[in-house]
Amino acid sequence: MIESFIQALPKTETHLHVEGAIPYALLREWRPESYPANPPFHAADYRFPDFPTFEKVLLDHALPWFTSAERYHEAMKAIFATHVAQNVRYVETSFHLPVTQFINVPGPEIIAAIRAAVPAGLEVRIFAGMLRDAYQGPLQAVIDDLENWDDLAGVDLHGLETMPTEAWTAPVWRRLRAAGKVTKCHAGEFDGAARVREAIELLGVTRVQHGVRAIEDPAVVALARDRGVTFDVCPISNIRLAVFPDFASHPLRRLAAAGVRCTISTDDPLCFNNTLNDEYRVLAQAMGCSRSDLARFAANGWEIADVAEDFRGARLAEIERLSHES
Repeated sequence: MIESFIQALPKTETHLHVEGAIPYALLREWRPESYPANPPFHAADYRFPDFPTFEKVLLDHALPWFTSAERYHEAMKAIFATHVAQNVRYVETSFHLPVTQFINVPGPEIIAAIRAAVPAGLEVRIFAGMLRDAYQGPLQAVIDDLENWDDLAGVDLHGLETMPTEAWTAPVWRRLRAAGKVTKCHAGEFDGAARVREAIELLGVTRVQHGVRAIEDPAVVALARDRGVTFDVCPISNIRLAVFPDFASHPLRRLAAAGVRCTISTDDPLCFNNTLNDEYRVLAQAMGCSRSDLARFAANGWEIADVAEDFRGARLAEIERLSHES
Protein backbone atom coordinates (compact mmCIF):
# COMPACT_ATOMS: atom_id res chain seq x y z
CA MET A 1 0.00 0.00 0.00
CA ILE A 2 2.73 2.46 0.97
CA GLU A 3 4.68 1.48 -2.15
CA SER A 4 1.84 2.51 -4.46
CA PHE A 5 1.36 5.74 -2.49
CA ILE A 6 5.04 6.67 -2.81
CA GLN A 7 4.99 5.91 -6.52
CA ALA A 8 1.80 7.90 -7.07
CA LEU A 9 3.09 11.04 -5.34
CA PRO A 10 4.23 13.64 -7.89
CA LYS A 11 7.70 14.25 -6.52
CA THR A 12 10.55 16.72 -6.87
CA GLU A 13 14.30 16.17 -6.61
CA THR A 14 16.03 19.36 -5.51
CA HIS A 15 19.47 18.17 -4.36
CA LEU A 16 21.18 16.08 -7.02
CA HIS A 17 24.77 16.22 -8.26
CA VAL A 18 25.09 15.35 -11.95
CA GLU A 19 28.47 13.65 -11.64
CA GLY A 20 27.33 11.77 -8.54
CA ALA A 21 24.14 10.57 -10.19
CA ILE A 22 25.44 8.69 -13.22
CA PRO A 23 23.82 5.25 -13.06
CA TYR A 24 26.38 2.63 -12.07
CA ALA A 25 24.81 0.29 -14.63
CA LEU A 26 25.82 2.73 -17.37
CA LEU A 27 29.44 2.64 -16.22
CA ARG A 28 29.38 -1.14 -15.99
CA GLU A 29 27.95 -1.45 -19.49
CA TRP A 30 30.65 0.90 -20.74
CA ARG A 31 33.62 -0.77 -19.02
CA PRO A 32 32.61 -4.02 -17.27
CA GLU A 33 36.23 -4.85 -16.55
CA SER A 34 36.58 -1.66 -14.47
CA TYR A 35 33.26 -1.66 -12.67
CA PRO A 36 32.36 -4.91 -10.86
CA ALA A 37 28.74 -6.00 -10.52
CA ASN A 38 28.58 -5.40 -6.76
CA PRO A 39 31.01 -2.71 -5.61
CA PRO A 40 31.54 -2.77 -1.84
CA PHE A 41 30.25 0.79 -1.37
CA HIS A 42 26.84 -0.30 -2.69
CA ALA A 43 26.29 -2.72 0.20
CA ALA A 44 23.39 -1.66 2.40
CA ASP A 45 25.55 -1.64 5.52
CA TYR A 46 28.50 0.20 3.98
CA ARG A 47 29.47 3.48 5.63
CA PHE A 48 31.98 5.87 4.10
CA PRO A 49 34.63 6.48 6.78
CA ASP A 50 35.05 10.16 5.89
CA PHE A 51 34.31 12.76 3.23
CA PRO A 52 37.63 12.38 1.35
CA THR A 53 36.98 8.64 0.89
CA PHE A 54 33.52 9.37 -0.46
CA GLU A 55 34.88 12.07 -2.75
CA LYS A 56 37.57 9.74 -4.09
CA VAL A 57 35.04 7.01 -4.90
CA LEU A 58 32.80 9.54 -6.65
CA LEU A 59 35.59 11.12 -8.70
CA ASP A 60 37.28 7.82 -9.57
CA HIS A 61 34.00 6.61 -11.07
CA ALA A 62 32.60 9.82 -12.55
CA LEU A 63 35.59 11.62 -14.05
CA PRO A 64 36.53 8.87 -16.54
CA TRP A 65 33.03 9.18 -17.99
CA PHE A 66 32.42 12.93 -18.02
CA THR A 67 34.88 13.96 -20.72
CA SER A 68 32.58 15.77 -23.16
CA ALA A 69 29.23 17.49 -23.50
CA GLU A 70 27.99 14.38 -25.31
CA ARG A 71 28.83 12.25 -22.28
CA TYR A 72 26.83 14.62 -20.07
CA HIS A 73 23.92 14.25 -22.48
CA GLU A 74 24.07 10.45 -22.46
CA ALA A 75 24.31 10.25 -18.67
CA MET A 76 21.47 12.68 -18.12
CA LYS A 77 19.19 10.76 -20.48
CA ALA A 78 19.67 7.72 -18.23
CA ILE A 79 19.32 9.75 -15.04
CA PHE A 80 16.14 11.50 -16.16
CA ALA A 81 14.65 8.16 -17.22
CA THR A 82 14.91 6.99 -13.60
CA HIS A 83 13.08 10.13 -12.52
CA VAL A 84 10.25 9.60 -14.99
CA ALA A 85 9.91 5.98 -13.85
CA GLN A 86 9.41 7.16 -10.24
CA ASN A 87 6.88 9.90 -11.08
CA VAL A 88 9.40 12.66 -10.38
CA ARG A 89 8.17 15.71 -12.24
CA TYR A 90 10.70 18.41 -11.30
CA VAL A 91 14.48 18.23 -10.86
CA GLU A 92 17.14 20.69 -9.75
CA THR A 93 20.58 19.30 -10.53
CA SER A 94 24.06 20.78 -10.35
CA PHE A 95 27.14 20.02 -12.40
CA HIS A 96 30.62 20.59 -11.01
CA LEU A 97 31.81 23.85 -12.55
CA PRO A 98 35.57 23.08 -12.42
CA VAL A 99 34.96 20.16 -14.79
CA THR A 100 34.59 22.74 -17.56
CA GLN A 101 38.27 23.51 -17.06
CA PHE A 102 39.35 19.86 -16.81
CA ILE A 103 37.73 18.85 -20.11
CA ASN A 104 37.91 22.23 -21.87
CA VAL A 105 34.17 22.40 -22.56
CA PRO A 106 32.38 25.70 -21.82
CA GLY A 107 29.67 25.52 -19.17
CA PRO A 108 26.89 26.67 -21.53
CA GLU A 109 27.65 23.69 -23.76
CA ILE A 110 27.28 21.30 -20.84
CA ILE A 111 24.03 22.99 -19.85
CA ALA A 112 22.73 22.69 -23.42
CA ALA A 113 23.65 18.99 -23.47
CA ILE A 114 21.78 18.41 -20.21
CA ARG A 115 18.76 20.38 -21.42
CA ALA A 116 18.63 18.35 -24.64
CA ALA A 117 18.32 15.18 -22.54
CA VAL A 118 15.21 16.35 -20.66
CA PRO A 119 12.21 14.15 -21.56
CA ALA A 120 8.68 15.41 -22.05
CA GLY A 121 6.81 15.92 -18.79
CA LEU A 122 9.89 16.63 -16.65
CA GLU A 123 10.82 20.16 -15.56
CA VAL A 124 14.57 20.59 -15.00
CA ARG A 125 16.62 23.47 -13.58
CA ILE A 126 20.41 23.37 -13.87
CA PHE A 127 22.86 24.77 -11.32
CA ALA A 128 26.63 25.25 -11.31
CA GLY A 129 28.28 23.77 -8.24
CA MET A 130 31.68 24.88 -7.02
CA LEU A 131 34.09 24.48 -4.13
CA ARG A 132 34.66 27.10 -1.47
CA ASP A 133 38.06 27.98 -2.96
CA ALA A 134 36.86 28.08 -6.59
CA TYR A 135 37.37 31.81 -7.15
CA GLN A 136 40.94 31.67 -8.41
CA GLY A 137 42.86 31.09 -11.62
CA PRO A 138 40.90 30.79 -14.87
CA LEU A 139 37.71 29.78 -13.04
CA GLN A 140 37.40 33.28 -11.56
CA ALA A 141 36.48 34.75 -14.95
CA VAL A 142 33.99 31.94 -15.50
CA ILE A 143 32.28 32.66 -12.17
CA ASP A 144 32.19 36.37 -12.99
CA ASP A 145 30.29 35.55 -16.19
CA LEU A 146 27.67 33.19 -14.69
CA GLU A 147 25.00 35.88 -14.54
CA ASN A 148 25.04 35.91 -18.35
CA TRP A 149 24.32 32.19 -18.73
CA ASP A 150 20.64 32.27 -19.68
CA ASP A 151 19.86 28.60 -19.03
CA LEU A 152 21.65 28.53 -15.68
CA ALA A 153 19.11 28.52 -12.84
CA GLY A 154 21.63 29.24 -10.10
CA VAL A 155 24.72 28.24 -8.17
CA ASP A 156 25.62 25.96 -5.28
CA LEU A 157 28.60 25.95 -2.92
CA HIS A 158 29.54 22.34 -2.23
CA GLY A 159 32.47 20.08 -1.42
CA LEU A 160 34.37 19.76 1.85
CA GLU A 161 32.30 21.83 4.25
CA THR A 162 35.04 22.33 6.82
CA MET A 163 36.88 24.58 4.36
CA PRO A 164 36.40 28.25 5.25
CA THR A 165 33.89 30.29 3.29
CA GLU A 166 36.10 32.85 1.54
CA ALA A 167 35.41 36.58 1.28
CA TRP A 168 34.55 36.45 -2.44
CA THR A 169 31.51 34.28 -1.92
CA ALA A 170 28.99 36.65 -0.36
CA PRO A 171 29.34 39.45 -2.97
CA VAL A 172 29.25 36.95 -5.83
CA TRP A 173 26.14 35.28 -4.39
CA ARG A 174 24.49 38.71 -3.98
CA ARG A 175 25.34 39.68 -7.55
CA LEU A 176 23.94 36.43 -8.94
CA ARG A 177 20.72 36.78 -6.94
CA ALA A 178 20.35 40.32 -8.32
CA ALA A 179 20.64 38.77 -11.80
CA GLY A 180 17.78 36.39 -11.02
CA LYS A 181 19.81 33.30 -10.15
CA VAL A 182 18.99 31.03 -7.21
CA THR A 183 21.82 30.66 -4.69
CA LYS A 184 22.36 27.53 -2.62
CA CYS A 185 24.96 26.39 -0.12
CA HIS A 186 25.89 23.04 1.40
CA ALA A 187 25.96 23.46 5.17
CA GLY A 188 25.14 21.54 8.32
CA GLU A 189 26.41 18.20 7.05
CA PHE A 190 30.07 17.69 7.98
CA ASP A 191 30.17 20.88 10.02
CA GLY A 192 27.78 22.14 12.64
CA ALA A 193 24.90 24.56 13.03
CA ALA A 194 27.19 27.61 12.83
CA ARG A 195 27.77 26.88 9.14
CA VAL A 196 24.01 26.89 8.52
CA ARG A 197 23.80 30.27 10.23
CA GLU A 198 26.68 31.50 8.06
CA ALA A 199 24.94 30.29 4.89
CA ILE A 200 21.75 32.14 5.84
CA GLU A 201 23.16 35.33 7.35
CA LEU A 202 26.42 35.83 5.44
CA LEU A 203 25.60 34.31 2.05
CA GLY A 204 21.91 35.21 2.13
CA VAL A 205 20.69 31.85 0.85
CA THR A 206 17.20 30.50 1.41
CA ARG A 207 18.17 27.07 0.06
CA VAL A 208 20.51 25.04 2.25
CA GLN A 209 21.68 21.68 0.95
CA HIS A 210 21.40 19.26 3.89
CA GLY A 211 21.19 21.71 6.83
CA VAL A 212 20.40 18.84 9.17
CA ARG A 213 22.99 19.66 11.83
CA ALA A 214 21.16 22.91 12.46
CA ILE A 215 19.34 20.74 14.99
CA GLU A 216 22.37 21.17 17.25
CA ASP A 217 21.39 24.81 17.91
CA PRO A 218 17.71 25.69 18.47
CA ALA A 219 18.47 29.32 17.60
CA VAL A 220 19.66 28.29 14.13
CA VAL A 221 16.57 26.13 13.65
CA ALA A 222 14.45 29.17 14.56
CA LEU A 223 16.47 31.36 12.20
CA ALA A 224 15.87 28.95 9.31
CA ARG A 225 12.17 28.78 10.11
CA ASP A 226 11.74 32.53 10.47
CA ARG A 227 13.67 33.32 7.26
CA GLY A 228 11.67 30.78 5.27
CA VAL A 229 14.79 28.74 4.48
CA THR A 230 14.39 25.33 2.85
CA PHE A 231 16.64 22.40 3.75
CA ASP A 232 17.08 20.01 0.80
CA VAL A 233 17.61 16.87 2.86
CA CYS A 234 19.05 13.52 1.75
CA PRO A 235 18.49 10.99 4.57
CA ILE A 236 20.22 7.97 3.02
CA SER A 237 23.27 10.08 2.19
CA ASN A 238 23.39 11.32 5.78
CA ILE A 239 23.48 7.75 7.10
CA ARG A 240 25.86 6.33 4.49
CA LEU A 241 28.26 9.22 5.19
CA ALA A 242 27.87 8.67 8.96
CA VAL A 243 26.58 12.17 9.63
CA PHE A 244 24.15 10.31 11.91
CA PRO A 245 24.54 6.72 13.13
CA ASP A 246 21.10 5.52 12.07
CA PHE A 247 17.73 6.65 10.75
CA ALA A 248 16.22 6.70 14.21
CA SER A 249 18.58 9.52 15.21
CA HIS A 250 18.11 11.51 12.01
CA PRO A 251 16.60 14.95 12.86
CA LEU A 252 14.37 15.36 9.78
CA ARG A 253 11.10 14.96 11.68
CA ARG A 254 12.27 17.27 14.47
CA LEU A 255 13.26 19.94 11.96
CA ALA A 256 9.90 19.65 10.23
CA ALA A 257 8.06 19.78 13.56
CA ALA A 258 9.98 22.98 14.39
CA GLY A 259 8.65 24.59 11.22
CA VAL A 260 11.62 24.25 8.87
CA ARG A 261 10.58 23.41 5.31
CA CYS A 262 12.40 20.25 4.24
CA THR A 263 12.47 18.52 0.88
CA ILE A 264 13.69 15.00 0.06
CA SER A 265 16.41 14.12 -2.46
CA THR A 266 19.11 11.54 -3.20
CA ASP A 267 22.34 13.60 -3.39
CA ASP A 268 24.72 11.14 -5.12
CA PRO A 269 23.00 7.89 -6.18
CA LEU A 270 26.19 6.63 -7.84
CA CYS A 271 27.75 6.30 -4.40
CA PHE A 272 24.73 5.49 -2.25
CA ASN A 273 22.85 3.11 -4.58
CA ASN A 274 19.60 4.92 -3.78
CA THR A 275 16.55 6.20 -5.61
CA LEU A 276 14.09 8.88 -4.60
CA ASN A 277 11.46 6.21 -3.94
CA ASP A 278 14.02 4.56 -1.63
CA GLU A 279 14.29 7.82 0.31
CA TYR A 280 10.51 7.99 0.80
CA ARG A 281 10.48 4.31 1.70
CA VAL A 282 13.05 4.96 4.42
CA LEU A 283 10.93 7.83 5.76
CA ALA A 284 7.97 5.48 6.09
CA GLN A 285 9.68 2.32 7.27
CA ALA A 286 12.66 3.51 9.32
CA MET A 287 11.81 7.05 10.41
CA GLY A 288 8.18 6.69 11.44
CA CYS A 289 6.70 9.05 8.87
CA SER A 290 3.00 8.80 8.09
CA ARG A 291 1.39 9.14 4.68
CA SER A 292 0.55 12.73 5.54
CA ASP A 293 4.23 13.33 6.43
CA LEU A 294 5.32 11.94 3.06
CA ALA A 295 2.74 14.10 1.33
CA ARG A 296 4.00 17.15 3.21
CA PHE A 297 7.60 16.56 2.14
CA ALA A 298 6.50 16.07 -1.46
CA ALA A 299 4.44 19.27 -1.30
CA ASN A 300 7.41 21.16 0.14
CA GLY A 301 9.34 20.45 -3.03
CA TRP A 302 6.58 21.95 -5.15
CA GLU A 303 6.34 25.01 -2.93
CA ILE A 304 9.90 26.02 -3.79
CA ALA A 305 9.99 24.68 -7.36
CA ASP A 306 10.62 27.18 -10.15
CA VAL A 307 7.47 26.35 -12.13
CA ALA A 308 4.36 28.13 -13.36
CA GLU A 309 1.79 28.71 -10.64
CA ASP A 310 -0.90 26.65 -12.36
CA PHE A 311 1.47 23.70 -12.69
CA ARG A 312 2.48 24.03 -9.03
CA GLY A 313 -1.15 24.25 -7.95
CA ALA A 314 -2.11 21.17 -9.93
CA ARG A 315 0.67 19.10 -8.34
CA LEU A 316 -0.21 20.31 -4.83
CA ALA A 317 -3.86 19.46 -5.45
CA GLU A 318 -2.83 16.01 -6.65
CA ILE A 319 -0.80 15.43 -3.49
CA GLU A 320 -3.69 16.62 -1.33
CA ARG A 321 -6.06 14.21 -3.05
CA LEU A 322 -3.68 11.28 -2.69
CA SER A 323 -3.09 11.98 0.99
CA HIS A 324 -6.82 11.65 1.70
CA GLU A 325 -7.40 8.47 -0.25
CA SER A 326 -7.62 5.27 1.75
